[in-house]
Amino acid sequence: MRSLTPLAGAALLVALSAGPAAPTPAAAVADGGPKAFTIEDPRITESSGLAASRLHPGVYWTHNDSDDGAYLYAVDSRTGRTVATVTMTGVGAPRDVEAISMGPDDTLYVGDIGDNLGGTWPHVWIYKLPEPRQLRDQTVRATQYTVTYADGPRDAEALMVQPRTGRVYIADKKEDGGHLYEGPATLSPSGTNVFTKVAPIDLWVTDGAFSPDGGHLALRGYFGGILYAFRDGRPKREARLDVPMQGQGESVTYTTDGSTLMYGSEGRRSQVVPGRLPGAPGPGTAGGGPAGNGSGGGGARADYAKGALVLLIALAVVFGAKKAVRRK
Repeated sequence: MRSLTPLAGAALLVALSAGPAAPTPAAAVADGGPKAFTIEDPRITESSGLAASRLHPGVYWTHNDSDDGAYLYAVDSRTGRTVATVTMTGVGAPRDVEAISMGPDDTLYVGDIGDNLGGTWPHVWIYKLPEPRQLRDQTVRATQYTVTYADGPRDAEALMVQPRTGRVYIADKKEDGGHLYEGPATLSPSGTNVFTKVAPIDLWVTDGAFSPDGGHLALRGYFGGILYAFRDGRPKREARLDVPMQGQGESVTYTTDGSTLMYGSEGRRSQVVPGRLPGAPGPGTAGGGPAGNGSGGGGARADYAKGALVLLIALAVVFGAKKAVRRK
């Protein structure tokens, strides 16, 4: 991962010092809905991606980033405990695994798409494997795909698979807003898969997820998010997401019924917190529904509005610091 700017790093420093974030009123859901849970596995210290299992209700797939190894963890949201560890075979040594997404036909896609050199690696990788039908420790053979971008290398943390078409999308990570990239209709395991820019994204993206019906795309950052309608292969902005404040918000996924977004964070015993979708009834509704929030706010800068107070405090604490805070 590249180093953060002093401004963003200061905000994260204060947030991280507060420890794991508890569910906030804005992220609450009605009784009987998905609940927040804590990832209890001491091996999972950098949970960077999240995907709700279709075969195993209540189970979420996650992984560490950086060079932890070719491991995926199935976490039971009812207990927070890991119920299966999958070791991927058929792939090289992962460099910076940042994302995981469910694909059609009960497949998992893993994005080894981060770039610790700030966008200089000539290629990155995607791994595809069948979701295990039994939850036990096992090895599963994956297919490895080589990925490049039409406009050159870049850092990215968000990989999303369109559930209707199976097409893979990547959103790059840029503080002033990046772009959504579209992969080939079918990935080739033998050639190079070139991803092309299809739309600007006014957000510093750390993860994203398609709704189960493929009609919406949710993208999150550290302090906010955007919900897009997704039609004809292109996103159309609908609303801002009310993302819970977390120490280092890295992941998001839809629940399997599409009713709720689940937000994850890095760190030991990190929490996964539910957040209601814009327009959904009940407590935590993000104000007025998609139509009411469609184009409001100041784009990427509005993404930092929720953290304004945090930023002010952080700047007072670290004013004069000579180095940016670095992510591991």
